[in-house]
Amino acid sequence: MASAFPAISTTTLLLLFFFFFFTSCVLSSSSSTIGVGYISRLLELQDRERAPPYVQLSAARGVLRRLLPSHSSSFDFQIVSKEQCGGASCFMIKNHPSFRRQGDPQILISGVTGVEILAGLHWYLKNWCGSHISWDKTGGAQLVSVPKAGLLSRVGDAGILVQRPVPWNYYQNAVTSSYSLAWWDWKRWEKEVDMMALQGINLPLAFTGQEAIWQKVFQKFNISKSNLDDFFGGPAFLAWSRMGNLHGWGGPLPQSWLDQQLILQKAILDRMYELGMTPVLPAFSGNVPAALKTIYPSAKITQLGNWFSVESDPRWTCTYLLDATDPLFIEIGRAFIEQQLKEYGRTSHIYNCDTFDENTPPVDDPEYISALGETIFKGMQSGDKDGVWLMQGWLFSYDPFWRPAQMKALLHSVPAGRLVVLDLCMLHNFAGNVEMYGVLDAIASGPIDAWTSENSTMVGVGMSMEGIEQNPVVYDLMSEMAFQHNKVDVKGWINQYSTRRYGRSVPLVQDAWSILHHTIYNCTDGAYDKNRDVIVAFPDVDPSFIARRPQGYHQNEKPLVSRRAVLKEITDSFERPHLWYSTSEVIHALELFIASGDELSDSNTYRYDLVDLTRQALAKYANQLFLKVIEAYHLNDILEVVGRSQKFLELVEDMDTLLACHDGFLLGPWLESAKKLAQDKEQEKQFEWNARTQITMWFDNTEEEASLLRDYGNKYWSGLLRDYYGPRAAIYFKYLIKSLEEESEFELKKWRREWIKLTNDWQNSRNTFPVKSTGNAVNTCRLLYDKYLRSADIQSLEEAAIMQ
Repeated sequence: MASAFPAISTTTLLLLFFFFFFTSCVLSSSSSTIGVGYISRLLELQDRERAPPYVQLSAARGVLRRLLPSHSSSFDFQIVSKEQCGGASCFMIKNHPSFRRQGDPQILISGVTGVEILAGLHWYLKNWCGSHISWDKTGGAQLVSVPKAGLLSRVGDAGILVQRPVPWNYYQNAVTSSYSLAWWDWKRWEKEVDMMALQGINLPLAFTGQEAIWQKVFQKFNISKSNLDDFFGGPAFLAWSRMGNLHGWGGPLPQSWLDQQLILQKAILDRMYELGMTPVLPAFSGNVPAALKTIYPSAKITQLGNWFSVESDPRWTCTYLLDATDPLFIEIGRAFIEQQLKEYGRTSHIYNCDTFDENTPPVDDPEYISALGETIFKGMQSGDKDGVWLMQGWLFSYDPFWRPAQMKALLHSVPAGRLVVLDLCMLHNFAGNVEMYGVLDAIASGPIDAWTSENSTMVGVGMSMEGIEQNPVVYDLMSEMAFQHNKVDVKGWINQYSTRRYGRSVPLVQDAWSILHHTIYNCTDGAYDKNRDVIVAFPDVDPSFIARRPQGYHQNEKPLVSRRAVLKEITDSFERPHLWYSTSEVIHALELFIASGDELSDSNTYRYDLVDLTRQALAKYANQLFLKVIEAYHLNDILEVVGRSQKFLELVEDMDTLLACHDGFLLGPWLESAKKLAQDKEQEKQFEWNARTQITMWFDNTEEEASLLRDYGNKYWSGLLRDYYGPRAAIYFKYLIKSLEEESEFELKKWRREWIKLTNDWQNSRNTFPVKSTGNAVNTCRLLYDKYLRSADIQSLEEAAIMQ
């Protein structure tokens, strides 16, 4: 959408561009965009301050050794200037001129930074060797197809030159640090930084360890460690205490955690800088400990309202915000930037600050909003004169407070080129939920449309998911778009993808991926994909609130007369599952996958996709089965309720067995990695409670009222289905049957008390779960397909997600 006020923007994973951000910078290098002109001074500064070429080359060679040790001498790397790249960031791939015999470097890859070099390496492995790289949990790297050292494919004599159309490739969301990265050690972080570089990511968030910085900063303002015990959230909830949504929940943080995480952050930043990345550091947003109000009684400190607490419990919510117009704001902002510079020794000059993310300003006067923005920026600039403010644009789309006048006031309060807005109008993933989902056609065209549009202010592309390690096809294509100048033909790309991912061309699987492209990976209904499948987000509602649409009812029609008796009005406690594709087509894709099992069973990437696709089909079947239980209940058919509910619980058990067949779908690693970071038994107990709570109840509850965020972080993980989701469903079915047997109303309060107690007990339990997969994925998928899907009522299955 064109605007009279240009902004500099980044594209999000789903590539919706809204150019109404006025004169600041919104994140999509082509000098053809206005935005790149605004940030040219910053880019020149970052180029001057980047690690020396020998450091970047050494770091890039380290990535190659870890990825492909057998070929560490097959590639030679070289740093080149932007002038050699035509004035932009680029990589170049050439046949090595000195190659004579095996053992000599065969391919020369040049790049402006270590990141460009490794992106070039990935480009070569992808397009000349038919390889594939993804997270270990999603199958890892497929490198079997890479020819032996000395036998690598030659590129054309002229070589390959690939420029970035826009300078930055952004990665992460403010909450990814909690949903996915909370329990990582350096070994896991090193793998992620390697993968970032191979995917061409050069603008990652770097939020780890900031609590240790804050501890030192607040001590300067007479805030004691005990005052901070109530300020910081627990390890699994730090993202939200950083944003001022909650405080104390899951805490207090042990000193050993603070020290440990600061050491980890320094290692992360060192490696990012060595590779030539531009890590984004945090800045002061105004979120302060309650004690500051006592120590500085004249300071303008406002207690914010409730944030999703069941009873507005002040122990966890109603945080404190220092008004940006108060002189103390700039003092704290400067102290935080300076302390980071002291600890880390350097900066990339880009700082993330989201003062208003889910926190609405107290006054909507544009002059006041402008003063807020100006002061927030001054807080950064006082600590780093070259500082640039990076903020999420999410608030502009979800909070009605931000009307054009308020947006203009905020975004005009900062000099042009000093505010970069991340366009987060849609996100690919919420809370790390496990759901096959994407919009590949939009990804393949959106960035091109955006940066070539008239008056484009894009300076980057990027990925802003809440949770990672899912849907590798989406991230593979999106990372590639950071180097594409033309729209990608997804039909052809998806054929190559399946061949690269599994290391060989299998026609049946290519046909299956063609189906997945226009079904699961072609969601065009505009809905956010929060996974609300019945198994993982069980309805906390009286059965009278649940019904299926009548026969002949289509999604775009208004309902006629329900075939139910009188149904009570739907409430907020029940969200219907999202279904945007033909389940019959997806089941056919699964049949093609299963038919290829004998040929591909040795492929870890294939086994991951097979398990995931089977899980997806069974999850939608479970939605249907649950509705059949409710239908039987409304018909007073107790035998049918008993039979269908038993089948549902059996399906949950079977799905747990299915998920146990691949390391990417296990509960055990999440819990064990949390405990591994503990220094003693008490910390181990605390950290495990954090890990269990985030994926179940999430926030506080009473005996009869569940958390308002329950199941937001749900996961299809083996162990979680058998140990928690199944028993929870069994309680609900027990009260359904009791209601029919006694000819009485459904006892909603008793159901709630019992399942809430089950959840709280599970949060505090200490039983262990496997960290390695067991079982044969191909055989298990075949058995479950035959048992549940071969003769499934497809029409009912496609209606199952449409509940009223």
